[in-house]
Amino acid sequence: MPNLENLKKQAKQYLRWHRDRYHPVAAEIRAALPRFRHLDDNQVLEASFRLSDAQELVARQLGFEGWQALKAGAQAMNTQLKHAMTPPVLSGTEAQLYVTDSKASCDFFTSKLGFTVDFVYGDPPFYGMVKRDHARLCMRLVCEPVFVGNIRQREHLLSASITVDAAAEIKQLFLEYQAAGVGFHQGLKKEPWGARNFIVLDPDGNLILFAGPAD
Repeated sequence: MPNLENLKKQAKQYLRWHRDRYHPVAAEIRAALPRFRHLDDNQVLEASFRLSDAQELVARQLGFEGWQALKAGAQAMNTQLKHAMTPPVLSGTEAQLYVTDSKASCDFFTSKLGFTVDFVYGDPPFYGMVKRDHARLCMRLVCEPVFVGNIRQREHLLSASITVDAAAEIKQLFLEYQAAGVGFHQGLKKEPWGARNFIVLDPDGNLILFAGPAD
């Protein structure tokens, strides 16, 4: 149901249209309000039409007997909505990588990193997504460098961060990628804050962090 304040404004608009002898409103008045049904358009526009009539018109158009019934229904619905509403739940997030060759990037992630292609879009493709378990990476084709020079590697600017649950898994994943000939920006290391991680370098220079607990 529309907001009650908006419905009040709508009723006032009908009242102005009637005062201005705007002919299309005559048909709406005649269709909704029984006491006007025997009148033609000119007679409807010449007849007395007050704000209460306009409010009743709005109410009847929405299936209510009158304005008071509409107000009661709107208040009840708003109360129900307030009780029913729950905070929005953010169900996931995907990093976006900027790539210069969508097919080459898909090949890298599937053949080297064990991802699968979720979708690619465009002909030739300019957008796509790869996934592995709960990790999702979006790829956006760009035709010009996003970063100047090697600033990404020099400043260690990560494009994505992916986590695993166990210490054994992060080491296993590193060895898997090492055996596949993946290029690393940083090898497996233990950080002072207790994580163990490594950073993969993709064909476009994107730095992708893989992290897990150290122990």
